[in-house]
Amino acid sequence: MTPETKEEFRDALRRGSAVAIAAAPFAVLFGAVAVDNGLSIAEATLMSATLYAGASQLVGVELFNHHVAPWLVVLSIFAVNFRHVLYSAAIAPHIRHLTFWEKATSLFLLTDPQFAETERRADRGIRVSYLWLMVLGLSVYVPWLFLTILGAFLGNLIGDPKAIGIDVLLPVYFMGLVLGFRSRANWLPVVLASGAGSILALHFVGSPWHVSLGALAGIIVAALLPLDNVEAPAGDVVEGEA
Repeated sequence: MTPETKEEFRDALRRGSAVAIAAAPFAVLFGAVAVDNGLSIAEATLMSATLYAGASQLVGVELFNHHVAPWLVVLSIFAVNFRHVLYSAAIAPHIRHLTFWEKATSLFLLTDPQFAETERRADRGIRVSYLWLMVLGLSVYVPWLFLTILGAFLGNLIGDPKAIGIDVLLPVYFMGLVLGFRSRANWLPVVLASGAGSILALHFVGSPWHVSLGALAGIIVAALLPLDNVEAPAGDVVEGEA
């Protein structure tokens, strides 16, 4: 392993571990909720292993419990996860050098933080390698599976995450990711449009559609606004620390 490869491995592992720590309470919560809604421990683990989508997993198990039509479950999960289509399109220029199967395996592990970290790495002019993507992804994926199982066994002992404040960890981490892009052109109007669009959609349309509709509002504003031709200073890019 070359010094460059070792550095890629350490960087990806460090960043992925921070995400895993922030997401840990929600993985445990999913395991507990899944079992509480009638799934077995094996089924909950299989859902985490194959769907691997955090919020939409919780949406799915809640809908299972209400015995709604299967197509509605699929459609609701698609609504929550539609942003991943946008994520993969955004990072496509950074992974063109990968083979089809490398893209397929690394994009399976694509999450909100991985997208943000990939964009940030590319902004710094650092090559996004397959090793870096996989180490980053697996350092979140493996703990998520383990903690799903733990939550299925012990999650009911935690009770309401809000009561002990652990529900705030992931939103704070995501806020840090968003602020890390504040040096980009038109950052503020795009963020404001996304936030306003999501709030309005939640009020008038409902969950989970507010996620995709908020993203769509931000995309429309970004497409309409002119790009700033002035390069932002490299020092303005904030390193993602959780």
